[in-house]
Amino acid sequence: MAASPNPAAPAIEPALPPTLRRNAPLVPTDSAASRSLAAVIAILTFLAALCAGAAEIVASSAEQWQGAVAQEVTIQVRPGPGRDIDADIARAEALAKAEPGIRATRVFSKAEAERLLEPWLGSGLDLSDLPVPRLITLKLGDTPAPDLKHLRAALGEALPGVASLDDHALWQQRLSTMATTFVGAGIGIVTLVLIATGLAVAFATRGAMAGNREVVEVLHFVGADDDYIARAFQRRFFGLGLRGGAIGAGLALAVFALAGLVARAWRSGPAGDEIEALFGAFHIGWRGYASVLLIGVIASIVTGIVSRLTVRRFLA
Repeated sequence: MAASPNPAAPAIEPALPPTLRRNAPLVPTDSAASRSLAAVIAILTFLAALCAGAAEIVASSAEQWQGAVAQEVTIQVRPGPGRDIDADIARAEALAKAEPGIRATRVFSKAEAERLLEPWLGSGLDLSDLPVPRLITLKLGDTPAPDLKHLRAALGEALPGVASLDDHALWQQRLSTMATTFVGAGIGIVTLVLIATGLAVAFATRGAMAGNREVVEVLHFVGADDDYIARAFQRRFFGLGLRGGAIGAGLALAVFALAGLVARAWRSGPAGDEIEALFGAFHIGWRGYASVLLIGVIASIVTGIVSRLTVRRFLA
């Protein structure tokens, strides 16, 4: 007599794919593809944040340079045959001190003027026979504003062909042009990186759609519309973008903080002085921190928007 089957034995359910199990997300975020996309977004965000921070450092350094240059002008006194260079320097300095708005004057000695030529001519040369011009630097006050046109005219009248005034306008224009160019290049690089992020998200979204085609068909069968499916993909990819953007922005902030610590450690040496003179203390300021964080947020938003648009186009 055959044994009857045990009615109390539990029924064995067939194993379902992970995407079809109960409460399974439409777009898994813990898969290898999702982790790879988050890593790509983190790397691209890191590079974009570095460019933005570097542009901010250059812009702030250029502002400091321009501020320092704008507070100082130079009188150049050229030696000539039959002229007493020391008397010409004293005359030019007296005219400068008589001008309202000149806070202080400093006369460069002959040795100091010759040392200024060492970067171009080298050291150890005998420049005594060369007509090396002498310089007088003038510190400008805020109030009253000095009338540089009047001082230039007075120097031309008292010492024609000998003394000339340089207000460093050319250097300020070059500094402004250099800073604007660098900032523009940084903005362009950040834009390209964000475009690359969008393209990577578009490819990843199409791959996820292709891998979940059966799930999408089932959702359509039970009445889900395209907007519901697009929102599901947008939420998942926005989470990936937020994770990658946060990691990339955090790494960029850590790099700038570490660079600031290294710069402060090197500040005691000559190399540190030169680095600080060129780039400051590697402090990007609140604008730099805000731009780095903003890039992380923009990367997340771009990820969500691109994924939604890609899904809608794929389902169309």
